[in-house]
Amino acid sequence: MLAVAVLGLAVLTPAADAQVGTGPWTPESPGYSEQERGCGQISGLTFQLTCSTGSGDQRAERRYTTYTGGTHQFEGSFKITSMTGSRISLKQTFRDGSNAGPFFMLAVEKGGRLYAVHGGETIATGATVGTTVRVNTINQVGGTHKVYINGSQKDSVPSPGGSYYDKFGSYRTASGAGPVTVQWSGVRFWRK
Repeated sequence: MLAVAVLGLAVLTPAADAQVGTGPWTPESPGYSEQERGCGQISGLTFQLTCSTGSGDQRAERRYTTYTGGTHQFEGSFKITSMTGSRISLKQTFRDGSNAGPFFMLAVEKGGRLYAVHGGETIATGATVGTTVRVNTINQVGGTHKVYINGSQKDSVPSPGGSYYDKFGSYRTASGAGPVTVQWSGVRFWRK
């Protein structure tokens, strides 16, 4: 009787496996703070830049807790609901500590091209208004940083040792401008 109850519980327990990458993965719930600067506005998981200003600090983002060492996975889906601007950063992996600064920035151009801000290479296409896109990043600190779009690996670069944190939302790149409205959903984190 106990075996049946335990088996039933196991069937009802959601899997801890992430969408991509080789596990096993352990779910985690890092804390976060929100950043609204310039014309950036946040309402729940909706991130807006309400102006077309091509200068200054225009951002609406969530910044998650810093981690050091290990392998960490971020997953989230975004849908751009309106965009008359272009070159808006959506997801960032940032270095913290003595080497603080952006390590990887995934941005979108008005036509739907997703690209790496540093280097400019195309990551994927099709991130047009109204289309939901799933993003996973796996950062093996001291190993590799990988980017997946809709479950397919699209980028891999060496990841130096040190401390990192994840950010997402909408952020005007140096060559970009709003307005833009981005809705995020399904945000999850794992480590191993």
